[in-house]
Amino acid sequence: MRTVKLEGEGRCRLVEVPDPVPGPGQVVIRTTASALCGSELKPYRGAGVAAGNSGHEAMGRVEALGDGVEGLRLGGRVGVSAIAGCGQPDCDACRQGQSTWCPHFRFTGGMHAERFVTWATGCLPLPADVPDDAGVLVSGDGFGVPYHTSRKLTSPEVRRVAVFGLGPIGLGQVLLQSYLGREVMAIDVNPDRLGLAERLGAAVRIAAREQDPVAAVRAATGGRGADVAIEAAGVPETARQCFRAVRTGGMVVFNGEQPAVELSPSDDFIRRDVHAVGAWFFQVGEFTEMVRLYRAGCDVTRLITHRYAFEDAPEAFAAFAAGQTGKVLLTYGG
Repeated sequence: MRTVKLEGEGRCRLVEVPDPVPGPGQVVIRTTASALCGSELKPYRGAGVAAGNSGHEAMGRVEALGDGVEGLRLGGRVGVSAIAGCGQPDCDACRQGQSTWCPHFRFTGGMHAERFVTWATGCLPLPADVPDDAGVLVSGDGFGVPYHTSRKLTSPEVRRVAVFGLGPIGLGQVLLQSYLGREVMAIDVNPDRLGLAERLGAAVRIAAREQDPVAAVRAATGGRGADVAIEAAGVPETARQCFRAVRTGGMVVFNGEQPAVELSPSDDFIRRDVHAVGAWFFQVGEFTEMVRLYRAGCDVTRLITHRYAFEDAPEAFAAFAAGQTGKVLLTYGG
């Protein structure tokens, strides 16, 4: 079978590898669609991936079952969470559907491939009325991170949300927060991404190369600041901007992975009563509600701007890395 090999320094290609074989508790998925994530650009531009690729958003059909797998059927259509809990009956986190809190969770990568092996506890059966392109996002972090974040923003006082960074996760935040009736301020340096954010519902677009984003957020909120600032760029300077742009008593949410950031407990937290939280991936127990939101009209497929055949993965990564796209899908024949 073929898989994408991220070689680094902006290169990738398709290579032949042996067909995967499931171990106990595992399944083999024949891939129907996989999605590119912003986190994959670091190995794509950098040192590459020794084991193949960093793909972690995909859906397809169950092709083989390992020993001990229950609740899945051959040929069944599933989305795959990259984070799978251990599934043991004595694991409190798994019993509550909190896969990322499981102390023994497992990560599955390498999903840009004709087949891949994953854990059964990360497989989410897709209803027939959820098409493939929606299924790969509803069961992945393209929609999962925004939804998981939204569960931390339940206060009726959250009316204005500033999203710093409009990669796939940031655009997903714009889509969902707008759908939930909040005024969204979208901040980025890329005019194409700003235009897409506006089409997804952003009320205010802020070009960070042309104006001070903190001053612009303050101006858009009458000097008060955003109720919530979401850091989705993964840049320390952007993180610091979030704290300056959020109102007293507001919240900063970290979505973007990044190195250490220097903050002042007194100036950034204590004296302004600001609190900060992180939101990583999503919990498998949240999947049913994510499907309900899609059915209710939150059309996650609006995030998709480009679709490429699996064979054209090098072109897909090049366009994605150039900032010319929203969410990018690879589709697999057959």
